[in-house]
Amino acid sequence: MDSVELTVRTGSTLVTDLTAQVADFCRSKGDGLVHVFVPHATAGVAVMETGSGSEPDLADAIDRLLPREDVYRHRHGSLGHGRDHVLPAFVAPSMTVPVLGGRPALGTWQSVVLVDSNGDNPTRRVRLSFLAGGPRTGTTRERPPGVAGRPRERSRGG
Repeated sequence: MDSVELTVRTGSTLVTDLTAQVADFCRSKGDGLVHVFVPHATAGVAVMETGSGSEPDLADAIDRLLPREDVYRHRHGSLGHGRDHVLPAFVAPSMTVPVLGGRPALGTWQSVVLVDSNGDNPTRRVRLSFLAGGPRTGTTRERPPGVAGRPRERSRGG
């Protein structure tokens, strides 16, 4: 497994686009999976559209879901820091993206982003790990139309 750690300055920026760094890391790696992990208790990663107003929409949604008011039992840090510790339950600290031919297989409008509402810690680490494909590297198979997958085995008993 190939792995690298990025240092990302977020400051007071909620959404930081990591797509270019992820793509650079995957370049010339062939087929496999790239795992993105944030080793922090107050940040997460997501796939979302950027540059179309989605970032402030996400900020508004987080503010509605997790208000910054001092209503949390977790009370150290700045006002509302408790919400920062709840955020990763909604925006997970890790994700995996397929890589085909050395390129993340993201949709047209998808970007990999770091979501960090914690202004107390302006620098974040992001771990990128690449797991190479097996012997079938370079091939993708799709099921024929109407085939949902392997039949499940029935359990014995009631």
